[in-house]
Amino acid sequence: MRVAIADDSLLFREGLARLLEGSRFEVVAQAADAAELNAAVEANRPDVAIVDIRMPPTHTDEGLVAAIELRAQHPHLGVLVLSHHVETHHAMRLLADNPTRVGYLLKDRITALTDFTDAVTQVGTGGAVIDPDVVAALLGRRRQQDRIASLTPRERDVLALMAQGRTNHAISQRLHLGAKTIESHVASIFTKLDLLPAPDDHRRVLAVLTYLRAT
Repeated sequence: MRVAIADDSLLFREGLARLLEGSRFEVVAQAADAAELNAAVEANRPDVAIVDIRMPPTHTDEGLVAAIELRAQHPHLGVLVLSHHVETHHAMRLLADNPTRVGYLLKDRITALTDFTDAVTQVGTGGAVIDPDVVAALLGRRRQQDRIASLTPRERDVLALMAQGRTNHAISQRLHLGAKTIESHVASIFTKLDLLPAPDDHRRVLAVLTYLRAT
């Protein structure tokens, strides 16, 4: 299986290349940034591109952007993204269009060479490999989104104003609704978000956190 490696760390690239070559992969190209990766894929047509999520010049999401673009341009290319952190928004962007020939692994959780080489093979043959921590985070995000989706439009309006730090009185004035109506909406929000009975100040904070994490 032919592999391209993209990472701005020369030592990491060389080390990974030797490990893969020792496991009978053919490393056809190495790249230090997204531009080099694009050129390498065009010139060498690898089966899998292993890409660090953060690359020059800003070290934010250049690798992710390159991976998404490569998947669009080369549908038969497997893309395995490596990251130091669980970043659900990055994972969602990578998986959004086509959850095949794709992988998202955390560098620090790769403790066995065979697990990693198996992941490369699986991605290259049409499968998907997602780190369990990323899966757990994605499921948690989905549950939060589902709970927010269960709110009525008016309840979402109330929760959005709660997130701005507004009191029930301020919310009633903003929405031109009576105080009792706002109290009813807030109580319904607590119920739908599975916030057990507790001081209302505490539940307001938890409700706002759920809203922010899901949006």
